[in-house]
Amino acid sequence: MDQKITVKIAEKEYVLKAPTPEHEAYIRQAAVTVNKRLNAYLSSYPDRNPSDLLSFVALNECIGRLRAEHEVENARNETGKLMSDLETYLASIDE
Repeated sequence: MDQKITVKIAEKEYVLKAPTPEHEAYIRQAAVTVNKRLNAYLSSYPDRNPSDLLSFVALNECIGRLRAEHEVENARNETGKLMSDLETYLASIDE
C-alpha cells in the first residue's frame, strides 16, 4: 500500500505517494538533490525566476541521466565484445 509523504522543493510542499520504503528514499534523495542544485543556481543567478531555474535543474538532471544511460550501453557493448573474445580464446585452447 502506498504511503503518503511530504517533500519540500523550492519552498513548496508536495504530498506524494511512495509504494515502497525504497521508493520513498529515492523521492527524498531526489528532492534534496533538486534543492541543492536550485540553491546553486539561485546563488549564481539571483535575478532569475525560480521556476526558470527549476527548468535548468530538470534539464541538467536529464542530461546526467542520458549520459549515464549512454555509459551503461557502452559498458554493455564492451562486455559483449569481451565475452565474445573470451569465448573465441577458450575455444582455441580446446583445439
